[in-house]
Amino acid sequence: MRLDSPALLDGLWASRTEAGFSDGREVPYTSSQITGIHEISQEDEMIKVAIMGYGTIGSGVYEVLETNREVLAASVGQELSVKYILDLRDFPGTSVEKKIVHDFSVICQDKEVKIVVETMGGLDPAYPFVKACLEAGKHVATSNKALVAAHGTELLAIARKKKVNFMFEASVGGGIPIIRPLYRCLMGEKIEEITGILNGTTNFILTKMDKEGASFEWALKEAQALGYAERNPEADVEGHDTCRKIAILTAMATGREVNYEEIPTEGITKITDVDFRYADALGMSVKLVGQSRVENGKTYAWVAPLMIGKDHPLYAVSDVYNGIVVKGNMIGTTMYYGSGAGKLPTASAVVADMVEEAKHINSNIPIGWSGEKLSIASGQDLIFRYFVRVSGSCEDRKDLVEAAFGKSRFVQLEGMDEFAFLTGEMKEARFTESMEILKEELTAENERVLQVIRGNR
Repeated sequence: MRLDSPALLDGLWASRTEAGFSDGREVPYTSSQITGIHEISQEDEMIKVAIMGYGTIGSGVYEVLETNREVLAASVGQELSVKYILDLRDFPGTSVEKKIVHDFSVICQDKEVKIVVETMGGLDPAYPFVKACLEAGKHVATSNKALVAAHGTELLAIARKKKVNFMFEASVGGGIPIIRPLYRCLMGEKIEEITGILNGTTNFILTKMDKEGASFEWALKEAQALGYAERNPEADVEGHDTCRKIAILTAMATGREVNYEEIPTEGITKITDVDFRYADALGMSVKLVGQSRVENGKTYAWVAPLMIGKDHPLYAVSDVYNGIVVKGNMIGTTMYYGSGAGKLPTASAVVADMVEEAKHINSNIPIGWSGEKLSIASGQDLIFRYFVRVSGSCEDRKDLVEAAFGKSRFVQLEGMDEFAFLTGEMKEARFTESMEILKEELTAENERVLQVIRGNR
């Protein structure tokens, strides 16, 4: 029975000896004492949590917990109450001022804290802090894809050993549910392929280039001005962020550890507005895509700009949105779409993990992958179509191109001393050989290959 239940409070009496009474008369507790009992019971029914890092995502987590307090309590059966917020700043005069701590050990050593949120980003000090929390028997929910990609195997193993949970829904796709569908909704499937637009910054840049004819440099500055891109955008525009995310998804799908450094990765810094003019003429667009695919017992994974047609499910994914297509051997193709970044969408995904952990406060949920390493097969066996831009005359070189690459689709832009062609499907190895033949034949001073972009099958 709850300590504050009406039945208990109505009959709550104590045999006490009041001052001035020595005959053991029964007297009721005072209203203030009953209120105190009520407060103690409320406190006991809370699950204490801590947030490490009170930046954009960390403050978003706090906002979601406060705004949806009743919804979350109804779902969990207990209230999720923030006891500590770890940050270098003090936030004086705010609602979180009294929750701020600067010493990590305060969180790690407090046995009342059952769930810890990590939203600091990076590896140091996120990695040692998260590891210590798990070893101390605390659940952890993180949005940190760098942490999950680099140390996920170890942290998952510690969580299993300690019968707690290490969860990371927000590390891929921001607010899009994708990790949980892989280990729950699609658990009866053999995942054959995952293809995704996994980075909102680069998708925003490419959308500006596509729809407005902007240059890469101008679109990047616009993204930075709007807060979509960091001052140093390398991780986004060079494809590293997407690489880590496809590594995590591949590990989830295969149940084995993936070394993201083994995944061939290309960014978007070489994509130009001229490329989009050709793409438009072909009825296509260019997206930065991460993909993993299982074929003939081998697993392939890559990150690169991809030219896709209007019939592709990712064609319409624009601006900062993300889209992820998952193909299973039984269910076929499913797609997940939504805000791939942003304060509240990402925070919502973190809180969903907290709810899952709160419902399994004394047990580990089977999730993630083992320590067995997955070998990424050579990309030379992958099959694409290829978009190639060449300087010079299309009329002079059309026969040469089709002799080297087979039947192709040719495009010329008015006023440009160049042309482009789109090949049929071929293996990367064959395309590489054909490119060598083409380059050897481009002997005139003004003839050279200007651009190569892979195209979807």
